[in-house]
Amino acid sequence: MSLPLSDPHTDFSWRIRVYYEDTDAGGVVFYANYLKFFERARTEWLRAAGIGQHALEQSDGAIFIVKSTSIDYHAPAKLDDELQLTVVVERLGRAGVDFVQQAWRIGDGEPVLMCTGRITVVCVGTDTFRPRGIPRQVLENIKAAVKA
Repeated sequence: MSLPLSDPHTDFSWRIRVYYEDTDAGGVVFYANYLKFFERARTEWLRAAGIGQHALEQSDGAIFIVKSTSIDYHAPAKLDDELQLTVVVERLGRAGVDFVQQAWRIGDGEPVLMCTGRITVVCVGTDTFRPRGIPRQVLENIKAAVKA
């Protein structure tokens, strides 16, 4: 299975290294840590789209929170593996974004798919933590990043 680096649906990718702290006693990435990896990749994707989460909170009183996740594990990532995390917007709504994310082991021959996740985030107000519309400029930045 090839890493979709040139796939037009892959909006963004981010590389990380698996550290000892990411693994269990057997040297395999602890399953829940993929959620952390995907969170970092989405944060960097937002940053690359010109959206700073702290600035969003300060200027608009809005933050993105995870509403739901679904993860399929395909192969074990291990200590010192280099992973490439992909971020694809599957659906953009008025108040939320559905992402498909993957973790690929790279560096030693053909890339290998380790994990696929579907993550839904919603925009909420910091005062109520209830869903609200994504601020106009943020929505425009996301749309531009998806088209890029």
